[in-house]
Amino acid sequence: MDLPVMPPVKPMLAKVGTGIPPGQLYEPKWDGFRSVVFRDGDEVEIGSRNERPMTRYFPEVVEAVRANLPERCVVDGEIVLVDPERGALDFEALQLRLHPAASRVRLLAEQTPASFVVFDLLAEGDEDLTARPFAERRRRLEVALADATPPVHVTPMTEDEALAQRWFDELEGAGLDGLIAKSPDLTYQPDKRVMTKVKHVRTADCVVAGYRLHTTSRNAVGSLMLGVYGEDGSLASIGVIGAFPMARRRALLDELAPYVTTFDGHPWDWAAHEQYAEATPAQRRAWGSRWNAGKDLSFVPLRPELVVETKYDYLEGGRLRHTGQFVRWRPDRDPRSCTWDQFERPLTYDLAELLGPS
Repeated sequence: MDLPVMPPVKPMLAKVGTGIPPGQLYEPKWDGFRSVVFRDGDEVEIGSRNERPMTRYFPEVVEAVRANLPERCVVDGEIVLVDPERGALDFEALQLRLHPAASRVRLLAEQTPASFVVFDLLAEGDEDLTARPFAERRRRLEVALADATPPVHVTPMTEDEALAQRWFDELEGAGLDGLIAKSPDLTYQPDKRVMTKVKHVRTADCVVAGYRLHTTSRNAVGSLMLGVYGEDGSLASIGVIGAFPMARRRALLDELAPYVTTFDGHPWDWAAHEQYAEATPAQRRAWGSRWNAGKDLSFVPLRPELVVETKYDYLEGGRLRHTGQFVRWRPDRDPRSCTWDQFERPLTYDLAELLGPS
């Protein structure tokens, strides 16, 4: 491979904004695997945000790149997976694509094919475009991919702030994260937070029913395990809070000690579910690990008496899409009042309206 921009390349990043900044170019914020793709003839490499090779996991994307991208180019984009029934992004199914067995990779590529949404052009032919303004790179990208067909898409973009606000309000129902705002004169700056991301932020009161110890210290809390009550009275596991300074993690161990209990009668006695490996995805979400059936599900059970206000951005499949953030303890709340009805459900939006049919 011989390109003017060679792998590995760390993608350009975004800082968090509190509102839609004026005078920018706006794109939907896709929720998938950020990928810088390099093509030199038949050679294709897909690099992740952490510069790890992703090529082997997405053979259908490799073929789509050969069929749709310029003969020699480097592009920045997102590998996403669309649930055809819901017309929305399915990040959980996308996570399952990272499988070590080549035979499984081929099967998943057929059963749950991914798409590639392109939003920047870093190089074309022998030209390094990273020092050019984004508005120019975008125009060249649109020309270069004018004839692209699914599963390759050019991300929609607008300079209309009102349309950007509508995207922000409506596209969450299709599983998108929010908006990305870029200055028209922005050069491509790898690993620098020079764009702006605007995301939905909400809070919910959750029951703390357990914790996991920190991976590097047995004297510190790693994460608080969150739950909410359903109409049937069961406590569903919805995610964790995991970001604390180390001093706070150690203090939490003492603060939670009076609530430590046994698994007898605990709502999350996952060890009792010997059929875990054969369980349905819905059962696994209720019992434990979201991503990996082989993950250690051990935790320290707590009496479900503590309530914490949790900041979150998106609820997907009955789980927090990202790790929650601690806001405050809520000693004034009855744990049984922490129910599903406090979660805002985004409006349904079919991605085919945004990208066209796949």
